[in-house]
Amino acid sequence: MLRRLRSSPLLRGLLALIALGFLAYGLARNWTETSAALARLSWWSLAGCAAAVLAGFAFMLLAWRTVLGGLGSRLPFPVAARVLYVGQLGKYIPGSVWAFAAMMELARDHGAPPRRTFSATALALVTSLGCALTLAAVTLSRQMAGQAWQLLALIPLILVGLHPRVMTWGLNLALRIARKEPLDRVLSGADMARAAGWTMAGWLCYGAHLWFLVAGMRPGGLSLYAVAAGAYALAWATGILTVVVPAGIGVREGAMVVALAPVLDTPRALVVAVVSRVAFTLGDAAVAGIGFLLARGSPRPAPPSGQESPSSVSR
Repeated sequence: MLRRLRSSPLLRGLLALIALGFLAYGLARNWTETSAALARLSWWSLAGCAAAVLAGFAFMLLAWRTVLGGLGSRLPFPVAARVLYVGQLGKYIPGSVWAFAAMMELARDHGAPPRRTFSATALALVTSLGCALTLAAVTLSRQMAGQAWQLLALIPLILVGLHPRVMTWGLNLALRIARKEPLDRVLSGADMARAAGWTMAGWLCYGAHLWFLVAGMRPGGLSLYAVAAGAYALAWATGILTVVVPAGIGVREGAMVVALAPVLDTPRALVVAVVSRVAFTLGDAAVAGIGFLLARGSPRPAPPSGQESPSSVSR
């Protein structure tokens, strides 16, 4: 499949259209419910929600770019935006490999070997999961944390797994099983710390997006932020661990309604969950378009097949 993606611009375009089709279908399928939910919120709630989602996306891009650079491939910011944001549309296609495959091939166009892109994306995902669960553990009520103890118990394992030497061993094992060359560089502790910092900043923005929606449904001000941040973090972690569902659709919303029970009744929590999903879906489409436009003028080195470009070789 990767070889076909590499050699066929038509196939790449077709996959992009399929991803956009699934994205549009997800929006249109429940448009009546979605429009009713949007009508119950003020414009400032919706605007704040959208701005927080986009800010979170920007921080996650910085985190992923930091990891990829630490592994030896430092992409210019516009190129990194194109690789991550356009590639992430693949998560809307049923299956768990399309986003990874798209990002690996887009990054290869700019000299980043697929093994580095795969490793950086996997590390960024695990880091995001660790930050989300940590945020949930800090902000959720004791009762809610007790109900989600199975997820929160993953935090120590993730922390151990993110140690540079442990993660390198694990990634090289996966690459060896896939019959690929191992990584030629160990991610430094400083790069890992920077990536974790950017990721947590992104999660604080994601918490703000839900806070805008919750605050639009009931009074409470900033006191609602902790509940909103914890609810979204827990819901996302639940959805991301349910790999059989594209982008956690349905699973995330159900978990969010349960996590918001201390502050919202079920009907209003459902409104918040629906609008949150729409905000992220439209945000994915928006940043994919921005990433595509930003990198249009960027050069595309074409290293010989099976070799790395000089710019990507570790120095």
